[in-house]
Amino acid sequence: MYGNNEIISYLQTNKILALKLDHAVTAVGQQVTNQIETLGKGATRLLYYTSCFTDEYNDVCQKQKTEDLRFRNGVIRIIQNGDVVYEMLRIYFDEIFKYKTNDQLEHIKKALMAANVHIAASTLTGAGYALAVATSVRIGLNLSMQLSALTGRAAGTVAGVVATYGLVQKAADSVHRLYVQYPAYYSALYMQQLEMMYFLIEPVFERAGALEAQWSSDSGIASIITRMIR
Repeated sequence: MYGNNEIISYLQTNKILALKLDHAVTAVGQQVTNQIETLGKGATRLLYYTSCFTDEYNDVCQKQKTEDLRFRNGVIRIIQNGDVVYEMLRIYFDEIFKYKTNDQLEHIKKALMAANVHIAASTLTGAGYALAVATSVRIGLNLSMQLSALTGRAAGTVAGVVATYGLVQKAADSVHRLYVQYPAYYSALYMQQLEMMYFLIEPVFERAGALEAQWSSDSGIASIITRMIR
């Protein structure tokens, strides 16, 4: 475990750098600011591990260890060339369409066509339509699966370790929000050990209002799909 003073000193130095870059170039400054946020989360997560030495906070320690393990499993899926984004989209649309009748699916399809969104589904069933819509949405997304690029540092350095833990903490924060906002989808992802990868698509879901689909009308669902594709 790295010394707390070294971590804090690094963070303080880079906060000053982030402020300078913010004044110089907004885009670059925002990128550095995001990096500092990740480092801050990583430092906090590392400090939480000190709870492992006290019985009172053993549950916090065990929770983080479980999150780390499940995050690792998700990364392994990516390394093995698994398109986890497509899988998470498919699971999402499976959840949305699994109780829809053929008439309801037809209504959604017509609403999408009226918005000039055409879904090529071989069969108009919940499962078949989920596959088709997930494919259409995935094609329109440009998400990088290179997690090392998100850390911005070599994994062997102090900053790299902190940034990696920051990424895990971002994933943990994201999945907690999902658990609160859409428990059924969280459970479906959890069953596939993908819930810790949800942070990759959370910005897309937030922009489209995707989590509102659980109580939306058929027309509302069509609007959500349209926003996700565009």
